[in-house]
Formats: sequence, structure tokens, C-alpha cells
Amino acid sequence: MENTYISILIQSLGKKQQVLDEIIEKNRQQREGLDDPNLDPDDFDKTVEEKAALIEQLEGLDAGFEEVFERVKKELKTNRQAYREEIKKMQEMIRKITDKSMTIRRQEAENKRLMEQKIASVRKQVKEVRQSQKVVNQYYKNMMKSGYVEPQFLDNKK
Repeated sequence: MENTYISILIQSLGKKQQVLDEIIEKNRQQREGLDDPNLDPDDFDKTVEEKAALIEQLEGLDAGFEEVFERVKKELKTNRQAYREEIKKMQEMIRKITDKSMTIRRQEAENKRLMEQKIASVRKQVKEVRQSQKVVNQYYKNMMKSGYVEPQFLDNKK
């Protein structure tokens, strides 16, 4: 019975690795989108939504792992030698998961930096467009007044 729980733990760790790999891929797609000057916001939003679903899945896997681990923790501690290979395999998987988690954190930090740059660039463009519109409107107003002659006072006395 305990062996079944241990195999569930190993399967859970394997599934977590797969989900982390998918998140790494989504982060790569986000970076490509942020590097693209013709970024389609809908495509970017779709990638963010897919990544959010993967994160939810990851949270579920973590919760399930913790629940199963609590059931077998005592058995693993008391019979450490009997489960030596399984423990070793889980430790190696956890190391890989930690490495992937660190990769994801680096990617997230880089994507955040790129997103901030993208937002600053868009704000700059909006500011330039507003200034251009203001100049055009001022020009239009000035041109409309060019045919208009202000009333003038003529002094007929000599």
C-alpha cells in the first residue's frame, strides 16, 4: 500500500516537471511576443491565459503531493533503507524541479523588464501622437483665421 503512495508521489513529480517545461515554453513565447514590434495583444493575452491555467494545474499538483506525502512521511522515515531507491529518485526529481523553477523566475524577471519597456514605448508613442494632433489642430485653427481680417479703426483726420 505504501509503495502505491510512493509511486503516486513519483508520478506527481514527473507531471510537475512536464508542467514546468510547458511554463518555460510559454515564457519563451511571451518573450518573442514582447520582442516583436507588431505584437498582437490578443495573442499575448492568450499566452498569459494558457500560462495561468498551467500555474493552476501546478498548484493542484503541489497540493496533491503534500497530501499524499503526509500519508507516507512516517513510513518513509522509519523504513528509509527499504525505500532508498525511491527516495533517491524523488530527490533527483526535486532537484530538477528546483532548477526549472529558477529558470522560470529568471524568465519572468526578463519578461517583466521587457513588458515595462514595451509599456514605456507605447506611452511615448501615445504622447507623440497627442502632440502631433495638437500641432495639427493649432495649424488648422490658424489657417481658418487667415481669411478673417480683424476690425480696424481708421483715423480720417489729418
